[in-house]
Amino acid sequence: MTIQDKNHILRRGAPPEEKPDVTMNCFAAVPRGAEEIAAQELETLGISGAVPAKGGVAFNTNRAGLYRANLWLRTASRVLVQLAVFPCTNPDELYGGVHAIDWSQLITPAMTLAVDCSLRDSGLTHSGFVALKTKDAIVDRIRQACGSRPNVDTAAPDVRVNVHLLKNVCTVSLDSSGESLDRRGYRLERNEAPLRETLAAAVVALTGWDGSVPLADPMCGSGTIPVEAALVAAQMPPGLQRSFGFQKWLDYDDRLWNRLYREAEQGVRKLPVGLITGYDLDSRALGLAARNAAKAGFEGQLHFFHAALESFKPEGDKGVVIINPPYGKRLGDEEELKELYCQIGDIMKQRCRGWTGYVLTGNLELAKYIGLKASRRFVLFNGPIECRLLKYDLY
Repeated sequence: MTIQDKNHILRRGAPPEEKPDVTMNCFAAVPRGAEEIAAQELETLGISGAVPAKGGVAFNTNRAGLYRANLWLRTASRVLVQLAVFPCTNPDELYGGVHAIDWSQLITPAMTLAVDCSLRDSGLTHSGFVALKTKDAIVDRIRQACGSRPNVDTAAPDVRVNVHLLKNVCTVSLDSSGESLDRRGYRLERNEAPLRETLAAAVVALTGWDGSVPLADPMCGSGTIPVEAALVAAQMPPGLQRSFGFQKWLDYDDRLWNRLYREAEQGVRKLPVGLITGYDLDSRALGLAARNAAKAGFEGQLHFFHAALESFKPEGDKGVVIINPPYGKRLGDEEELKELYCQIGDIMKQRCRGWTGYVLTGNLELAKYIGLKASRRFVLFNGPIECRLLKYDLY
């Protein structure tokens, strides 16, 4: 058997016996404002002691916990496993700190790698240089141990290394997620200015909606909020249709992963008719919403209607209405949007009595035109845009 054959087996899966467990220091990156939600998600997964920080949550877990976090976290964009933390003020310290890690235990010459870098308030100011220097240290260490070096593949690497440099402290991690976790696998194409899946999940979580009452989105676009709500109500993990970075690691436990996956799959529930509805005036967006819902596993379970906002009226005496109107930042003109926000307020007052309304907006000036007093305000970030999720009790 060649070295390449052995490496292929290591990458494909674990032997039948269970692998020795390990404890890992992890960090789940989430949209700003969703840190507490992610900590609660981890608690639900049996991972206690999570510590929210700006832009994410730090936690310790074992291999099963890492796999569950990737499979189940709705608000996280990626889960990083920390390898080393060291002071770093210049290129030599960066190279030395990265080179000190025993990379031959993590990456073989037959595998490919990529390095992602983020930095702030540090002596090293060029992310491309930091990524290149990190890559050099990794491949040099592997060449010294194995006699040859791995290649770089920025598009689809076997192992993705993350370097975070903050105030001259360097944290080197492995990215266990691979492709960003908001890539659930159900979104077939992205319409203009889409709401990221992780942010939509955070919005649903902040409403407290659990599937016990109806949920309606009168401006659903390509259906991200309805689909994310459906995943919650169906108890379906958002990662059920995708693969993860850790599945190419040398210590990947195929047996453990298959057990966790089957357990999750068996817990999925079918949604009752009429529980989740979406409405939009854009026929193309509605068609996309229906296809996305079907791809997510909810064909015939979510219902989308071609309707203008002014004709929206939810069915039933109580439920949750979630609206994500344009902010005037990327789509639409701010003056024209004032009328839209007035209309949102009128619709909620006149046609949604008994329901609870939520509006996600990145424009607080426009929000004033809703004309209702918000009972709660949650801060969330849609990329760089600071937003508010406004709650309205519609008596």
